[in-house]
Amino acid sequence: MSTSPSSGPAGVWLIGARGSVATTVVAGCAAMSAGLHPPTGMLTETALFTGCGLPGLSSLVFGGHDTLDCPLPKRAEELAAGGVLPPGLPAAVAAELTAADSEIVPGGPLRHDERDERELIEAFAADIRDFTARRAPAGTVVVNVASTEPAADGGTLPPSSLYAAAALRAGCPYVNFTPSTGLHHPSLAAAAARSGLPYAGRDGKTGQTLLRSVLGPMFAQRALAVRAWSGTNLLGGGDGAALADPAAAAAKNAGKERVLADTLGTPVEGQVHIDDVPALGDWKTAWDHIAFDGFLGTRMILQTIWQGCDSALAAPLVLDLARLTLRAREAGLSGPLGELGFYFKDPLSDGPSSLSEQYTALTDLATRLRATDAHAGEAR
Repeated sequence: MSTSPSSGPAGVWLIGARGSVATTVVAGCAAMSAGLHPPTGMLTETALFTGCGLPGLSSLVFGGHDTLDCPLPKRAEELAAGGVLPPGLPAAVAAELTAADSEIVPGGPLRHDERDERELIEAFAADIRDFTARRAPAGTVVVNVASTEPAADGGTLPPSSLYAAAALRAGCPYVNFTPSTGLHHPSLAAAAARSGLPYAGRDGKTGQTLLRSVLGPMFAQRALAVRAWSGTNLLGGGDGAALADPAAAAAKNAGKERVLADTLGTPVEGQVHIDDVPALGDWKTAWDHIAFDGFLGTRMILQTIWQGCDSALAAPLVLDLARLTLRAREAGLSGPLGELGFYFKDPLSDGPSSLSEQYTALTDLATRLRATDAHAGEAR
């Protein structure tokens, strides 16, 4: 990928920086930068984005907020033991993991935290500004990869929105890879508009909903009548524990169900159930049961099973989004980046829900960025 040689390192500030997804992001970026593994799953490393001026993987530096204190090298060893990371990778990239861990600071609000919303936002913003000034002269993007929180219940800002407000305060673009409220809180709308910053989200589309965004349009385009679409998710790890909370699960399922309503053109009978199975660790199984009518009312069934590791599915998307959002800021883009709906269950725009249409929008963004990079090269 082309990048300006004078831009210097670019920062990726992770909310939930010691979680499974964040650890996989840091370890994976280091492994690819060193040529230890290919960039499987990363669209920004394909021909589509050649010449777009994206920051190089080796130019990314990491930091973040977290309320946990397990060091990244240890967390990486745990992920390798669980089959999420390749054997030996934590040792091979130990220096990069240690460097990123040294830039992780306590988040919040912590138990018995007496700071009000304004004080928390300013403290988080100060952490991000300090990191950017010291480590990331090309700028920083803030990416939320923390566990899902329940939907906001009114005027009080939930933690995800405190971090989102801090990103705006620090002058950084923002990506919400989770179903949590983030910038979606109504009290932040005016600040987001005034900021002139690009932002993207919500809820990364990694497995079951990715498949739904392909199958839903297929049924509609073949004029097959879907009678019911039900699903079940079995997962462990931090996400499984967080989504055992019915309020958090409801926030997660809203995006899954919205994709079906949008692609099929009408709400459909059936629900998604999420079960916490701690023994599965970072692995999950998603099962869908689709009842539909064919010619002359013939009743038929399609069932799908998706088994995978959420962290390994999410990490390349997080890296794509970080690079694209950093480049969008450099190119002068602002507001919700609807072209990045390809990556999300619940995009912050009114764009299409069909994966093929979303991919077309993403290719349009690549064309815009390529043109901007070409103009900048002529100016230089």
